[in-house]
Amino acid sequence: MRSLILAVQFLTRLPTPQLKTFDPAWLADAARWFAPVGLLVGAVVWLAVLAGSLLDPWLGALLGLLAWLWVTGGLHLDGLADLADAQGAAHRSRERFLEVLKDPHLGSFGVMSMAMQLIAKLVLLMLLLKFSLAEAGFSQGALYSPDAPAAYPGYLSGLPILAAKLAPLLLVPAWARLFTVAWSATLPSLAAGSGERFAWRTHWPSFWLSAALLATASWWLAPPLLLAPLAGLWWWTYLKKKLGGMTGDCLGAGIELCESLLLLLLLVPH
Repeated sequence: MRSLILAVQFLTRLPTPQLKTFDPAWLADAARWFAPVGLLVGAVVWLAVLAGSLLDPWLGALLGLLAWLWVTGGLHLDGLADLADAQGAAHRSRERFLEVLKDPHLGSFGVMSMAMQLIAKLVLLMLLLKFSLAEAGFSQGALYSPDAPAAYPGYLSGLPILAAKLAPLLLVPAWARLFTVAWSATLPSLAAGSGERFAWRTHWPSFWLSAALLATASWWLAPPLLLAPLAGLWWWTYLKKKLGGMTGDCLGAGIELCESLLLLLLLVPH
């Protein structure tokens, strides 16, 4: 239970019981819960998108994005910005890269990366919601559309249909957070920090169980997400070849980028 509480505290802003003591080594145990906590993050986003879809796809996408930022506290987005600043200022110098990575100030590269990531997620969420509404029979682009299927007459009657269409959103944050376990366990640490601590005691049985369950859910809800591990492998390859290892910021950046790639995968059938 302690490791689950710590995983929720580390990855989200959701309220949890307070731990009276803390040992950095516990982060390694908490990592086994990253995929389930990702499902929790996905549930928050899913509910927000559904709520906004009552009026307009853009509103649904915006509420979903705001919920995503709120529930994570922007933790991973901060990692993406820090990594962008460090790479932009490093000029192929490893020492300079690590120096900028530790700098708490936000530079121009960080601002651009954050803006592009937020815009990408907003547009991808809107397109996913738009296509899902159309598949559910709401051609006017909102749940109150008069084009509701005859089997579901009445205001909000199509909500269960749309909820099912958007259910793959639950899996996107879960897959992305599961990848961090593999990244931290198989890449050398470039600096001391939380990313290094995750690898102190990797619980591989939990990792493979989570991967199997997510693959099963993906096959059922959204077969394109069976390609999700390729996104994780892509980021692992990038870190290995470009940086030679990882830091906590690299893990956060990977979560953000993989989430966008997985949202894009969900649009493939459309």
